[in-house]
Amino acid sequence: MQGRIRIRRSLTAALVGLGCLLPTPQAKALVPYVYLPTKEELNGSSIGIGRTAAQLLQLGQPREAAQLAALAVRLNPNDERFWSILAEAQLRNDDLDDASLSLARAKALNPSKAGLWFAEAAIALRAERPEDAIPLINKGLTLDPKNASAYFDLGNARIMQGELALALKSFEKATALKPKFWEALNNQALVLFEMKRRDEAIRRWRRVLTLENNAEPMLALAAALHQQGKEEEALSLARSALAKNPNYVLPLHQEEQLWGKQIRQATAELLSINELASSVERAQANATWKKRQ
Repeated sequence: MQGRIRIRRSLTAALVGLGCLLPTPQAKALVPYVYLPTKEELNGSSIGIGRTAAQLLQLGQPREAAQLAALAVRLNPNDERFWSILAEAQLRNDDLDDASLSLARAKALNPSKAGLWFAEAAIALRAERPEDAIPLINKGLTLDPKNASAYFDLGNARIMQGELALALKSFEKATALKPKFWEALNNQALVLFEMKRRDEAIRRWRRVLTLENNAEPMLALAAALHQQGKEEEALSLARSALAKNPNYVLPLHQEEQLWGKQIRQATAELLSINELASSVERAQANATWKKRQ
């Protein structure tokens, strides 16, 4: 018994000694439980968030899409798809520098994805740097040689460089791959007009209007017909075009759409005639275009 008492007293003394070193626990304190998701769960969450960001882009909400895409890349920084979505959202928000950085991350993760090269070229074109865009497009075309949209962008870059023959070749390649690509056909006509092949330009604008009843080819065709003295058709087309998209009454908007000097001059002559005065005045009042920064 004495031995057990000594042992018990020794243990009590030891515990008392430790008590002076350790903090005294509060009688009713609760230890919080924090759940930490696994890497797999975080990756799964990022996929759902990334899909929502992509849907917001389709709905025309780039600012909200950028916020969600930024969260997706934080949760899963090794998936180039999320960086691509983020770059697209940033591009639509005119955040060109951030979009370039996001695309660089995406390309580092998947350099064999042609769309990433095309997207970076689109940023260069927006920044009016065709000399940077062209090698990026050509690199993308080595990975995806049947991409009609890439040939369209290549044609636009060539227009910006003043290389009209090369631009025409690129636009024709685009419509060879995608025959109903009316934007490429329209730009063929714009180039042909600047190359003084006016009759062929008119034929192609007429073909565009069988595919898409759009204000741009409508007004351009009206200007070309006005030069040929076909006043009745030119006036009708011009009135319809300005009613559809009043922004085309503005020379700066025409220039941003890569209209050349000659078609802009022809359009100015058409819009200056008295018969269009009321339509021009209405279009100027309703125009909403602002120059891209």
